[in-house]
Parts: sequence; C-alpha cells; structure tokens
Amino acid sequence: MKEITVKELKEKIDRKETFQLIDVREPYEHEFANISGELIPMSQIINEKEKIQSDKPVVIYCRSGNRSAVVIQALEQRFGFTNLYNLKGGILAWAKEIDPSVPQY
Repeated sequence: MKEITVKELKEKIDRKETFQLIDVREPYEHEFANISGELIPMSQIINEKEKIQSDKPVVIYCRSGNRSAVVIQALEQRFGFTNLYNLKGGILAWAKEIDPSVPQY
C-alpha cells in the first residue's frame, strides 16, 4: 500500500497539486476535526466508490491511519484502484506536525 506523510500532503496542498482528499471517519468525527477532506464514511465507501476519482492521486485519511488502510486494501482488491495513498498517522499526525489548531481526540 502506498502511503503519504502529512508533510508530503502539506507540500501537495501548498503547490496546488491536483488530487482528491477523502475522510473515511464518521460524520461526528469530521465535524469535530477535519482537514477539508470529502467525507465518505468507511461504512459507506464501497457503495459510494463512484465518488473516488481514478484519474488523479487520491489521499485517504482517518484518525490514525488504520481505518483508511483497511479501506484502501478493500478498494484495491475489489475494484483494482491503483491511485490510492494512505495518510500515514492520519489527522492526529496532521495536528501534531502541521496544524496544532486541529483538535485531537
């Protein structure tokens, strides 16, 4: 599985690169703390796979990187996605290394 660090993600954002950012946490988690990712909860992602773009890199994140890793494995195995990247450390790493104003939980 391909991974991207929060520093690499920040660089992509700063360079205004084209990519999709997907948050697979629950709606209440997304409301509490988010980094502008499109919310597609883990429980719904298989049914909403058409929302995942295949023509650009897609960074998927959760709280710590575990749920997003499970989602990526499922999407790669079941549907053959090859453009997915797990955000290593998830939103917790983002809050710790990039933006301390993002609440941790």
